[in-house]
Amino acid sequence: MTNSSEKIILHDNVTVGDAGRLRFAGVDTAALAKKYGTPLYLVDADRIRCRIALYQTEMKAAFGGQSRPVYAGKAFCVKAIYRIMAECGASVDLVSPGELFTAKEAGFPLERAFFHGNNKTDADIALALDSGVGCFVCDSREELIALDRLAGERGIRQTILLRVTPGIDPHTFAAVTTGKVDSKFGSPIATGAALDLTKLALQLPHIELVGFHCHIGSQIFDVSPFADAADVMLRFIASVRDETGFVASVLNLGGGFGVRYTESDPAFDYAAAIRSLADAVRRDASANGLPMPTVLMEPGRSIVADAGMTLYTVGTVKEIPGFRTYVSVDGGMPDNPRYALYRSVYTVVNATHADRAPDRAVTVAGRCCESGDLVAEGARVATPERGDLLAVLVTGAYNYSMASNYNRIPRPPVVFLSNGKDELVVRRESYEDLVRNDL
Repeated sequence: MTNSSEKIILHDNVTVGDAGRLRFAGVDTAALAKKYGTPLYLVDADRIRCRIALYQTEMKAAFGGQSRPVYAGKAFCVKAIYRIMAECGASVDLVSPGELFTAKEAGFPLERAFFHGNNKTDADIALALDSGVGCFVCDSREELIALDRLAGERGIRQTILLRVTPGIDPHTFAAVTTGKVDSKFGSPIATGAALDLTKLALQLPHIELVGFHCHIGSQIFDVSPFADAADVMLRFIASVRDETGFVASVLNLGGGFGVRYTESDPAFDYAAAIRSLADAVRRDASANGLPMPTVLMEPGRSIVADAGMTLYTVGTVKEIPGFRTYVSVDGGMPDNPRYALYRSVYTVVNATHADRAPDRAVTVAGRCCESGDLVAEGARVATPERGDLLAVLVTGAYNYSMASNYNRIPRPPVVFLSNGKDELVVRRESYEDLVRNDL
């Protein structure tokens, strides 16, 4: 466990321990690097349990009824995370047959799963139906017709939500904004397409429509866009009632609450945000003459991001006078592509000398034969040397799940930390793994 007297860096599970070495979730990072090697993904499993419990407690209290979080597995998807979600009684959001298979292999009860995707194939739909997935989140006319046919062949009636786009721009980075009218996801309310799709769903004999889903984006530190989306969605639900007589009982507002990656990011009170959003939903439901719906949210990043850390070993330190200093590490864009894709900013710490002042601005470079293979630019760290450990904080979301084998580099292992103990949950890939499917 974390010692309360230790210096905290960014989040309270990152501290400075004996001999100035960095500790994560109460465990010495140097000892973990020695045991497992680097690059190394570390995950604070206790933090994940606490965060999902916070969402469960606050959503039930604020929204009432069966309202609950639905963990968005795309943020971090391994069997071990689904075992935690099963243990916590959580629901999960699956966006591909691979995620579905992972959850199934972990023993997760799939009746608590929501199956997403903007282009489910017939094979995807069949796998989900045969696996007993509780609810489909349907995205198109083609999917509705295929699902009705395949469910009919099995003699079942499948519960669904319809994904619609409310036209809300939360003013985040465009690549993670999915609630605007022009989107590959869902059907827009503004054009009438969402109402047409609703009427189709209500006519199909092997589909049971229970409500609607939207998702406006991610890394949002303001409740207002979610409240705006809820207002649009509830007015849409009221218009559907007036047009068809159907009253949706479930409203899924998606995910998107922000996470603190650097000191410049604001601290975010998830409990207060949930309570504020519940007040807005209750007010808008009443204004539209609707009963309070069961409200679902799909946190992913805010469940796992600050539960993660990646450790690297420094190789070369190359100073280009008048320009910059490159610090090359034994990982890079294969294990963390987010800087190359989004210019995502991280906090970087010299884990070997975490007690020293961050006196050097450096560019952290990966080992790939690719000039864009960078993890951070302008990161301030205690002057590093070959053999030092560098820690990149808040890498629990969209790092392992987006990892690749670019340049034929094996993916790192994943180690869970709980109650001061470490557990290997994903083995380091071997070179043999890289060629296993080659013929």
